[in-house]
Amino acid sequence: MSNDSEGVLIDAFGAEDALDDLGRRLVGEAPPLALVNAVEVTEVPADGAGAPPGDFRIVDSRAAGAPAVAVPADVATCADCLRELADPADRRYRYPFINCTNCGPRYTIIQSIPYDRASTTMAAFPMCDACRAEYTDPTDRRFHAEPNACPVCGPHLSAPGLEGAAAALRDGRILAVKGLGGYHLACDATDEAAVAELRRRKARDDKPFAVMVRDLDEARRLCELSPAAEEALASVRRPIVLAPRRPGDEAGLAPGIAPGLPELGLMLPYTPLHHLLVEEAGRPLVMTSGNLSDEPIAHDDADAIDRLGPLVDAILTHDRAIHIRCDDSVVRAFQTIGVGKRRLLSETQMIRRSRGFAPEPIRLVRPTSTHILAVGAELKNTVAVAKGANVIASHHIGDLEHLAAYRSFLQAVDHLCDLTGVTPEVVAHDLHPEYLSTKFAADLDLPGGAVPVQHHHAHVASCLAEHGRPPDRPVLGVAFDGLGMGDDGTIWGGEFLVADLTGYRRVGHLRPVPLVGGNLAIREPWRMAVVWAREAVGRDEAERFGAATDERWKAVLALAEQPGALLTTSAGRLFDAVAALLGLRARVTYEAQAAIALEALASTVPDSEVPAGYPIEAADVLDPGPLVAHVVHERDAGTPVPLIAAGFHAALGTAAAATAARLAAASGLDTVALSGGVFQNARLSAVMGRHLTAAGLTVLVHRRVPCNDGGISIGQAAVAAATAS
Repeated sequence: MSNDSEGVLIDAFGAEDALDDLGRRLVGEAPPLALVNAVEVTEVPADGAGAPPGDFRIVDSRAAGAPAVAVPADVATCADCLRELADPADRRYRYPFINCTNCGPRYTIIQSIPYDRASTTMAAFPMCDACRAEYTDPTDRRFHAEPNACPVCGPHLSAPGLEGAAAALRDGRILAVKGLGGYHLACDATDEAAVAELRRRKARDDKPFAVMVRDLDEARRLCELSPAAEEALASVRRPIVLAPRRPGDEAGLAPGIAPGLPELGLMLPYTPLHHLLVEEAGRPLVMTSGNLSDEPIAHDDADAIDRLGPLVDAILTHDRAIHIRCDDSVVRAFQTIGVGKRRLLSETQMIRRSRGFAPEPIRLVRPTSTHILAVGAELKNTVAVAKGANVIASHHIGDLEHLAAYRSFLQAVDHLCDLTGVTPEVVAHDLHPEYLSTKFAADLDLPGGAVPVQHHHAHVASCLAEHGRPPDRPVLGVAFDGLGMGDDGTIWGGEFLVADLTGYRRVGHLRPVPLVGGNLAIREPWRMAVVWAREAVGRDEAERFGAATDERWKAVLALAEQPGALLTTSAGRLFDAVAALLGLRARVTYEAQAAIALEALASTVPDSEVPAGYPIEAADVLDPGPLVAHVVHERDAGTPVPLIAAGFHAALGTAAAATAARLAAASGLDTVALSGGVFQNARLSAVMGRHLTAAGLTVLVHRRVPCNDGGISIGQAAVAAATAS
């Protein structure tokens, strides 16, 4: 048996029925983390067989051509290792780097393929005799566990050590803690002063913090967990799970953890160090990305000391290097939505696909013979490659408007191509000429050239690729998001497309309105509120709102009234405008904060109490103007804001679903795909889902791929794979 860059090769000799049984058991009894894509069998003559009957050997790995196997994702500590961790009689008792074949670091320590210790950052730690005996024993759980280590031969913590770090956290201190794919900033989640100080140092005004809790029982005390949410929390992937808070706060979390939000982001420990630290601290811990504001997470020790040192009171680090940074993944728990027995929404939705999921492949229905690089969008950037039957996406990189994130982007491109053996022949990119990813693509001189992929086509394509849709089988795609360059030079964001992986046709959209200030409109929702107030109610209302909100209102209004003003159909900016008109957020400190606040209020209203009569009619050009006018009227009449928010969601969702159903019927389609960041809104998704399924349509929604811009690279790669010659 040998392991090379193309897969696992087994030379087996025996009776025919025994060999058939081996083939079946390779798939049916594979190890917990094994993913068997295919078993290929070739008969060879037994003469001259190198291994005598009954002898089993694993020979040294070899690099045999370009890598063809998936790189494994990082995996949370397994139950067997946790038992050893807690056993005073075990030689790895309380050892923070315990692992075995079924758990531990993978993607973040791999430097090259094939995956052997020598090609990981664990090469710096020669195994002791005891670990080497486990590693070479086929009956041992650590047989060929590449990160295998113990206190004698493996990595070690630095000062202040486990006990010192836990004491500092209990004392209200802020720590940097080196994890699996980078550093966290940690503090006591029950200490409001510590949480407030962490916000000040990190320059993070309102964005919620993730909380690491000891176990599922503690998570249940904080949030209402569906079975799917519990399954996600306890899975080997260990993402952050967004789930509804319980009324009250039995665990006494600091109010500043997630100010004004009805959900918490919880995660369970996923490394031995996390388990030991949470246990030793004796309370829930904030575990937020180790960075300043929107910079990439720190993963290199020297960089962490430089960037995080000024933000923390101590650094708990260790000497196992992280080769590639990988931030925590985030999923959101939903209730199941459907009609009768037809289930629409999966109970969890991917928000950020990173540690534990990257770089698992997405299978293509039709393989490509071209090596493709897709460079993603500007915000929530990921990159991806397509090769053969797979699209492989990177970890979450971040917003490329920051220099540090762009450097991380360049590293991710090189790393992903190296690991997958991709030498790009084609590069797929967004239409927007000012995106740094687009400029990077323009500078490449590849044999197959560049493939520009319209932003919203990429959104829909990512959903089609996730669901294994054949390249030439179209759907009616609804792409609602913040901003994306349209093929007509305007800014799209509320689109109805007849689309497959080979192309698209725009058949409907939201009514376009002026976009004043470009990216400033994202950070200052009052701008779109002024615009929509003018469009829906009239100039007097725009002046009244603007004068009470920001002194620059006259300039915004003047720009909106200029001939040739840049137009947008953005659904995201519509939600921002309504939130601002209702007094929720005139300015935001993180993306979509205003829309999240609007959804949060709407979610407090039961379906049976949602007000009717909010006017908006289905049309190819869907006009929210009457709906916005009614929102303003209800606000001025003193209607409670949660009721207005719920009515807005219900009316827009109903009209959008009716429009989608009509456009699908006109094109002879029976399937609708929902994509774009606005569909992180559970309330809107639920309304549209119910109406579309009631109309007899099949609805495709995201589960494994983010519906936001984190999925754009996957869509770009799938489109390029379907269209490349």
